Amino acid sequence: MNSKKRALINTAMRLFYRKGIHAVGINEVLKVSGIAKKTLYHHFASKDDLILACLHYRDKLFIRWLKQQLDAAPPGKAAVLALFDALDNWFNNRSEELGEFNGCFFINASAEYSQAESLIYAACQQHKAHVRALIKSHVDCFASDENKSNQITDNLCILKEGAITTAKVQAKLSAALDSKALAALMLAQPFRQTGL
Repeated sequence: MNSKKRALINTAMRLFYRKGIHAVGINEVLKVSGIAKKTLYHHFASKDDLILACLHYRDKLFIRWLKQQLDAAPPGKAAVLALFDALDNWFNNRSEELGEFNGCFFINASAEYSQAESLIYAACQQHKAHVRALIKSHVDCFASDENKSNQITDNLCILKEGAITTAKVQAKLSAALDSKALAALMLAQPFRQTGL
């Protein structure tokens, strides 16, 4: 990737994540990055294109980070529970690669671009699908069938999303470890067809 294009994405990503997408104009991105408007429009046809590039960049960064966190634990239940330790590190600013915690960039962006037909909204959905697939790959190690795996994965994703929102909106930075305790209880319960 061209160094100026990368600098524009990195700058815009930091500003959008910290301040909100609608609150940041192209001129602010240019001022902070020190890059000319002509160069920006050489790489991105519009602000929406820049936003999409930021979402794709953050998706790759986050998935790479999360995969490393989960892969550091034994596959299966240990890796699933490691998800919440990883979130705890993120919430408490112990994961340098993700930057200072300001909630989930994809939840934040989807709130600003909530129209179902929006490419930005679709990119947010796609990120959540990527995270779910990564979690499910570890649930598949111990779930005996696809239905069980899907139900466990869905419940873990709800716990994860709740922890992120609670950490951001209520400033409860213990939310990940609280959710980990619930996840551990859930994984210890026998599975029933009607739920966990």
